[in-house]
Amino acid sequence: MQATKINAQLDKMNDMQKKAAMHTRGPLLILAGAGSGKTTVLISRIANILAQGLCYPSNILAITFTNKAAKELVTRIDSLIGEDGSGVWASTFHSFCAKVLRRSIDALGYSNDFSIFDTDDSLRVIKSAQKEMGIDPQILAPRAVLSRISRCKDSRISPSEYTENFGNDTYNNDICRLYAEYEKQLRRSNALDFDDIILKTVELFETSDEILNYYSNKFKYIMVDEYQDTNPLQFRLIELLQTVHGNLCVVGDDDQSIYKFRGATIENILSFEKKFKNAEVIRLEQNYRSTGNILNAANNVISNNRERKGKTLWTAAGDGEPIYENRLDDEYQESLFIADTVLDSVAAQGMHYGDFAVLYRTNAQSNAIEQTLVKGGVPYKIIGGMRFYERKEIKDILAYMYLVHNTNDDLRLTRIINEPKRKIGQATLDTLRTLAAQNSASVFDIAKASDSFPELARSTARLAEFTELIDGLISVKDSLPLSELIKDISVRSGYIAMLEAENTEEARDRINNIAELVSTAAVFEAQSQEPTLGAFLEEIALMTDIDNLDDSSDRVVLMTLHSAKGLEFDNVFIAGAEEGLFPGQRSIESQEELEEERRLMYVGITRAKKRLYITHTQRRTIYGMTKYNQPSRFLNEIPKELIKPLYSKERPAQTMSPSAYGFGSRVSVKHIDLNAAPQIRKPIGNKETGGGESFDIGQRVVHKTFGAGTLLSKKPMGGDTLLEIDFDKAGTKKIMANFAKLTKE
Repeated sequence: MQATKINAQLDKMNDMQKKAAMHTRGPLLILAGAGSGKTTVLISRIANILAQGLCYPSNILAITFTNKAAKELVTRIDSLIGEDGSGVWASTFHSFCAKVLRRSIDALGYSNDFSIFDTDDSLRVIKSAQKEMGIDPQILAPRAVLSRISRCKDSRISPSEYTENFGNDTYNNDICRLYAEYEKQLRRSNALDFDDIILKTVELFETSDEILNYYSNKFKYIMVDEYQDTNPLQFRLIELLQTVHGNLCVVGDDDQSIYKFRGATIENILSFEKKFKNAEVIRLEQNYRSTGNILNAANNVISNNRERKGKTLWTAAGDGEPIYENRLDDEYQESLFIADTVLDSVAAQGMHYGDFAVLYRTNAQSNAIEQTLVKGGVPYKIIGGMRFYERKEIKDILAYMYLVHNTNDDLRLTRIINEPKRKIGQATLDTLRTLAAQNSASVFDIAKASDSFPELARSTARLAEFTELIDGLISVKDSLPLSELIKDISVRSGYIAMLEAENTEEARDRINNIAELVSTAAVFEAQSQEPTLGAFLEEIALMTDIDNLDDSSDRVVLMTLHSAKGLEFDNVFIAGAEEGLFPGQRSIESQEELEEERRLMYVGITRAKKRLYITHTQRRTIYGMTKYNQPSRFLNEIPKELIKPLYSKERPAQTMSPSAYGFGSRVSVKHIDLNAAPQIRKPIGNKETGGGESFDIGQRVVHKTFGAGTLLSKKPMGGDTLLEIDFDKAGTKKIMANFAKLTKE
């Protein structure tokens, strides 16, 4: 082990960090403020335990919430400890549990080649069950049903228990029926959903002393990151694992507990000392991320919460710039301010687009921001939009892979049995499912034996062709590399031929996406210690949206405040700091909900390293309604001396005063043209600037950010002109003329 390197690491730590890293016996709660170096502490603690010879690397379990965080942990452990750290179990809750279940789930009556259903898969099961039961999805939304089922599993309420306790009205009785059918479908498909992965592991540990003893003896040291985000089921899992050795270390921040809607409970961290006797608490309060003014703003906001253990962030880095506040007329002026600020900073101060993040309370706010960034030619990425693995062609190819891995997976079979078209209609599928239920078999088994069922006589040849395809792929799945297997599936299934026959730009993009999946599999083969089909499907199933954030891409990042936790940016915009929006109207009516919203603001503020902009508007049209809201109370909780307003206090009143309707009132927009282009502020013209009509094709122009270039084309569009310009250094870009503020070279 690299003792010199480890000692050097410990010497660089502050007193509280070092105290936490040197702690090796009994339960420990590390209250780690935002940007306080918690990952460094975790890694140093692991290194110190191994340096003292207290256990082998394989006796340490380090759990976090995202694959991105787990991979960072592994990389940094390897860097500090070297080969000695390679045996440490560093993974997410779900990855750890999936690994346990792959080995031992047969004790619960499942096969070890079980499938994992993602949210989309689960919704398809719910929708199918609703259709069969005649339950109107307009009255009982499938997502609402799935959310209720998820909460039941977190609280360990079975379908029968739900029926007994809540099935006394039509609404809940329908949920009872759907829950029961949903569980039946999962079991029939030998599949688990995300909640099951942890639930079944807990059940396994509680029903098998042998299995629990193996893991609780194996892991002498257990460390859990982001402990404030754990739910009751995750707490039970941790509680069971630490029973033998009791060396449980949890790292978290009660002020960043923002996932109640997912089932997380702040009570886990607030009551840690009560649940684990003789626990030590160490606070990490020195921040290495943000400036003093940003931290003071965060401290003042969060101090208004009652449910917290209490700590105060500080930094030795100086005060830095003030918090910039701007009040705009509406959401389009707000988005224009954001785009202008980004472009000016890139042009004048040499910043990069990737240095900026725009955070908002709801996804609906991104629309106006996106429109304006597009007009300004500003590259951006939305976290929370369609993920790569949610694209139809990717889900289709993955469905083939799942079926090859587990032929009991009826859901994936029904997705691709007629994709590409094989003339296997809905009536045949319905018959297959009915026969499968009657014979306690999988749909694939019935399809394979279709010549034995008179009801399937007309479809026997087509079903035989499909099952032979799957059997052929099964026969080569263990001998072919993953990347080659995906190519084989794509070609032999006829999927690539189907897309090629379409001969459209969209079809070519879809082929390219499948090629990207092949590349992803090739990388997995090169990096994984277990490059099997099951391991690959498991990694994809457990991947989160943040795992796909490319830190090297130079694009402005747009995301909700919930998605931003764990990330940091030089410059952060918190858009829509208005009463009724942030905090939301429902939250205002509940102290508990309001405190969670305040924690969300705390998270947003502490994402910023150097500059923080907080914006709010006098009127905002959202969800089809125009509202006039007061500035957020959270903004008012920041001391005035920390804030620099970017607007004039004496600005003229609006044409339509908010008082005409009262703050927070709703105004009908039925007379507003929702298809009209947003009104973007035009630059003040002069002899050298203007709209697209001021420039000729072929003319040399200069953009303040992209530099010099040649105008290739211009096209009138929505009262503006779309310009296509070939910039000497930035390449070809399309920009709206009124936004571009071009000058002649």
